Formats: sequence, structure tokens, C-alpha cells
Amino acid sequence: MRKKIILEWIKIVLGLIVFAFGVHLTIFANIGLAPWDCLGMGISYHTPLNYGLAMTIMALVILGIDILMKEKIGYGTIIDALITGNLVQLYNTLNPFPLNESLLLGVIYMLTGFVFMALGMAIYMKSQQCCGPRDALLVGLGKRMPKLPIGIVEIILWAAVLLGGWLLGGPVGIGTVIGTFGAGLVMQLVYTVIHFEPRKLQHRGVIEISKILVKGN
Repeated sequence: MRKKIILEWIKIVLGLIVFAFGVHLTIFANIGLAPWDCLGMGISYHTPLNYGLAMTIMALVILGIDILMKEKIGYGTIIDALITGNLVQLYNTLNPFPLNESLLLGVIYMLTGFVFMALGMAIYMKSQQCCGPRDALLVGLGKRMPKLPIGIVEIILWAAVLLGGWLLGGPVGIGTVIGTFGAGLVMQLVYTVIHFEPRKLQHRGVIEISKILVKGN
């Protein structure tokens, strides 16, 4: 079982590599960022942190909130918090091409980025070791607002995040609107094509996986 767990961790990292490339494409599109990326970029403008480190610290803070809210935390959640922002920063740094200036190409880059993000999420979620800190936060908030549909809770959360990013000078544009409403649609389309249903997964938390690692069976 230990070998299986390690292989699952490798799958998580591979999935996040694909996911981070998708996020990079949405940034390279240069037509405005989705709410969380807008906030991360805004933080980088006012601190010594680059985008990657800003996103990593923000993810760790959110992870702490998730724990306080007693949400299920898995090794996948921790790995996501630690490496995703830095992977995106690595792609941003290594990209040799000048920033896109075409609106049409920007839309194409962003939509393509959503496809990679959806595929990356499917790869790492199949390890069934929980999702990223932001998803756990959404679930936790949803539990505390039981009378509101989870979609409305998500809109409220994203609106608050976007407001913070905008106040910090994060890039807001047509891409922000596309990111807010289009990412979920593209994800649904991709998951339909690859026949992936995330709600059927049985996620295991840190404690469950740790017990398996200790017992070795």
C-alpha cells in the first residue's frame, strides 16, 4: 500500500503540473485574471513576493482556515497549497514569448487554459486525497450558509476575492468575466468528454493515509 500511496502523490504532482500550465495560459492571455489569480497578482504588486510566493502563502493561510473550520484535509490539499503557485510562477518565468496583446488570441489562450486546468484537476483528484484549499474553503462556507445554494456561496466568495484583488490593482478585464463564469462550463464539458465524475470520489484525509503508511498495508 505504501507504494500505491507514493504513486498517488506522484499523480497529484503531475496533475498540478498540468493544472498550473493552464493557469499560466490564463495569465499569458493578458485579458484580465480570474478572481483568485487577480488577488494573488495584486498582493505581488504591494509586497516583495512574486505571484508564485503570494499564491503559496495565500493557499497556506486558506489551509489554516480550512483546518479551523474542521474541513477534511488530505495530502493532496497540502501538496496543492505548497507547489501550485510556484509551478505557475515557473511557467511565467520560463515562457520566452512576449505577453499577448490580441483580444481574440487572449480568449483562445484563456479557454485553452481552462481545458488544461480541468484535466489537471481530474488527474490529481483521482488520487482521492482531497482537493485544494480553496475548494475546501468553499465547502466549509457552504456548510455555514445552508439556506444558500452552493453556487451562490461561490459567487459571494469570488466577489469578495475579486474585490480584494481589484483594490490591490490586480488585472481585471473581460478575462475576469470569462474566468468567473466560463471556467466551470469548460470543466463540465471536459469531464463529460473524459467521463469523470468528481462527486463519486471517496477522499481520504491525512490521518487515514498516515495510518496506512505507518501500518504498511
